[in-house]
Amino acid sequence: MDRQKIKAAAQLLLAARNHEISLAQLPPECMPVDAAEAYAVQDEVTCTLGPVGGWKVGAKGPEAPPSCAPMPAQSVFAAPYHFFDLLMAGARGVEVEIALCMKHDLPPRDTPYSQEEVLAAVATIHPAIEVVSSRYSHSASNPLAGLADSLSNCAFIYGPGRNDLGQIDQSVQHAELYFNGLEVASSVGGNPVVDIWPLVTWLANHLAGRCGGLKAGQFVTTGSCTGLLYAESGSSVNATLHNIGAVDISFAQV
Repeated sequence: MDRQKIKAAAQLLLAARNHEISLAQLPPECMPVDAAEAYAVQDEVTCTLGPVGGWKVGAKGPEAPPSCAPMPAQSVFAAPYHFFDLLMAGARGVEVEIALCMKHDLPPRDTPYSQEEVLAAVATIHPAIEVVSSRYSHSASNPLAGLADSLSNCAFIYGPGRNDLGQIDQSVQHAELYFNGLEVASSVGGNPVVDIWPLVTWLANHLAGRCGGLKAGQFVTTGSCTGLLYAESGSSVNATLHNIGAVDISFAQV
């Protein structure tokens, strides 16, 4: 793995995060050639951004390969939350998600964690909104570029949690999303993976093998239940996951 290439890609993404440059796409000499290089870019960016507050994980379907990205602690907020200036220079993509908060570490070990062990390490389940905004000014046609850019994670906002995890069945989970009081999305079982627990188990084992494992207090958000919709500046955004809770955010007017 070319460490200079990894550092150069990370520096470009950090400059774009700070609105120091407009980055159309990673140049060819900085483009990851595989997932390992894309994750290495994520790690390099994280070294500058500071502690990890959680992880996003998702897949396009139950049999599709998962992918994940860190969520910096500085971009993790309790609802209700108003964005005074964050994201004013970029898109305001909104996804309604089921999120978990860990009560135990899942550190590296010789054998993989079972789904039962991962479930036992979860403290609470939360309604959440992930705000999505790419650091690229043009769509990332190369999925490895998107992976290097932490899958466009920009912010994560969570509502109050509950600890009766066994009552959650994503296959019948009802989710609703409102912009300025108007319903813009409603779904039942909208997460494409259907069952979130194999996805979270994959994440626990992936991180145990890569960067020290999941940590107590970190959040895990598990993919959109409503698809990706874009809010205008000045919008109020309200999301509800039936039997889990609600989460509210708003954006300043540009």
